[in-house]
Amino acid sequence: QVQLVESGGGLVQAGGSLRLSCAASERTLSSYAMGWFRQAPGKERMFVAGINWSGDNTYYANSVKGRFTISKDNAKNTVYLQMNSLKPEDTAVYYCAASHVAGITSRVGDYRYWGQGTQVTVSS
Repeated sequence: QVQLVESGGGLVQAGGSLRLSCAASERTLSSYAMGWFRQAPGKERMFVAGINWSGDNTYYANSVKGRFTISKDNAKNTVYLQMNSLKPEDTAVYYCAASHVAGITSRVGDYRYWGQGTQVTVSS
């Protein structure tokens, strides 16, 4: 069973930055594509960003493109989400996940392992 643990969430003012980290319990990241999702209260879990197993290909939701950057360090078994120019609408619980399909995917159902989530709150 793969365990993913997110950290780095918090409260930030609009326009600020945060960096989320997701640490895996084993040598997971070199074998999986990884993704970040977010879920606001009363809304569905939505794809934010994805990265392939080697880390040389990324994909972003239109709402975060140009502001967020996903990266991974396979040696540290950690994936990151750098979030800049944050907006109040970015407020949500952010989850990292490991995909069991080849390539980057934005579908929730393609991700087998999930972290517990970390809260990001952006004040106006």
